[in-house]
Amino acid sequence: MTANQMGGSRMDTNQADSVATFGGGAQVERPLGRSIKRGMLNSCPACGSGKLFRNYLKVVDNCASCGEAYHHHRADDLPAYLVILVLGHVLVGGFMLTDLAFPAPGWVHFAIWAPIGVIASLLSLQPIKGGVVGLQWALRMHGFSGREDEVETPLPARDE
Repeated sequence: MTANQMGGSRMDTNQADSVATFGGGAQVERPLGRSIKRGMLNSCPACGSGKLFRNYLKVVDNCASCGEAYHHHRADDLPAYLVILVLGHVLVGGFMLTDLAFPAPGWVHFAIWAPIGVIASLLSLQPIKGGVVGLQWALRMHGFSGREDEVETPLPARDE
C-alpha cells in the first residue's frame, strides 16, 4: 500500500522546501553566541563597536555607533542569580578542597573566602549582565524585535 492509499499524504518532489515567516519582511541575522560575547565584553551586541554600559551596571539608552536602542532591556535579577549560581559552586568547591589540603579554623576560611567572594562577584556582575542583554537582543526579547511587547491581561479571579 502507498501512503495515499493509507490515508496519509506524500510530498511531491516538485514542491520546494520553504520556511514560513510571520510578521513581515526579512530580519537581520542575530547570532546568539556572538551577541552574548559582545555583551560580556561591554560592547554593543548589534555592531560590536559601541559601549554597552555608561556606569558600572547602567546600560546606555542607545548605542553611540549604530543607534540600537537599549532603554527597554529587562535583565532584572537574572545576572545576580547567575553570579550566585556560578560563584557559589566555585567558592564552595574551593573552600572544600582547601579544607581537605590545609585544615584551618573557620575564622581563617572566612577571612580568606569572604573577600574572594565579594571581589569575584563584583568583577563578574557587569560581564554577566552584558551577556544577558546580548541574549535578549539576539532572541528579540523585550522590545528588541522592533515591536512593542504585548501586555497580557490578567485572568479573572475564580470564585470558589
